[in-house]
Amino acid sequence: MPELPEVEFGRRQLEAVLVGERLTSVAVFDDPIVFEGVSPARVVAALEGATVRAARRRGKHLWLELDRRPWPLFHFGMTGGFATPDGSGLQLHTGPALDAQWPPRFAKIVLETARGRALCMTNARRLGRIRLRRDPLCESPIADLGFDPLLEPPDPSDLYARLQARRGMLKGLLLDQRFAAGVGNWVADEVLHAARLDPRRKANTLGPAEAERLAEALTSITKKAVDADADADRYPGHWLFHQRWAPAEGLTTPAGDSIEFLTLSGRATAWVPALQK
Repeated sequence: MPELPEVEFGRRQLEAVLVGERLTSVAVFDDPIVFEGVSPARVVAALEGATVRAARRRGKHLWLELDRRPWPLFHFGMTGGFATPDGSGLQLHTGPALDAQWPPRFAKIVLETARGRALCMTNARRLGRIRLRRDPLCESPIADLGFDPLLEPPDPSDLYARLQARRGMLKGLLLDQRFAAGVGNWVADEVLHAARLDPRRKANTLGPAEAERLAEALTSITKKAVDADADADRYPGHWLFHQRWAPAEGLTTPAGDSIEFLTLSGRATAWVPALQK
């Protein structure tokens, strides 16, 4: 599922292709699930002829700032993403193979500009959403989100205070978008591994030093993944990311420590018991 690094890659795609451009053609594919609370025709009317001023992201949500309102808000869901006619995009471990055809399979909206640029959003499993909002930061779902580890690196003392008020397990807390916006399953596992914390630990049992390690890991893991353009081949070799997609007995880290798998908060969890306490 696209998480903060993958969604930031999508924001950069929007920025590179559409910012400064006038949208001259907006093609939509009728889908009452993906187009949430708004008709595809209303989306066309809102976007067509508008000029894109900026591409923004918070957590796993993206939006375009136009020269008029409302603005389009995008959420990828499990397998969504952006694509361009040259075939550029982000191949997800959990997503369908990128298409060579244009528009690609599962396209939900195709945006074309006055200068011939184009970009579309695909959504194979229809768990993504396209919405319209007049002021995204002040409206649901974005207004309901917690801090974004890339945009708002957590202060260790503040994070410690927040953890003291929580009784749930660390893994579940990190997956709660009201707590940490953009953190998903693989990022949570990577952060807890880097911070040397057991994913089953109760949040309010952490001490100040452990909260500081967690704050540092949240910042460093997300930043490294974003700096790598969410390209898994560029992730550090010791990351659990490289082992987590095919759970099996006997998997180890490059240092030889056993990687184990369990289910927490309904999600498959990879961790290293010898290191994470």
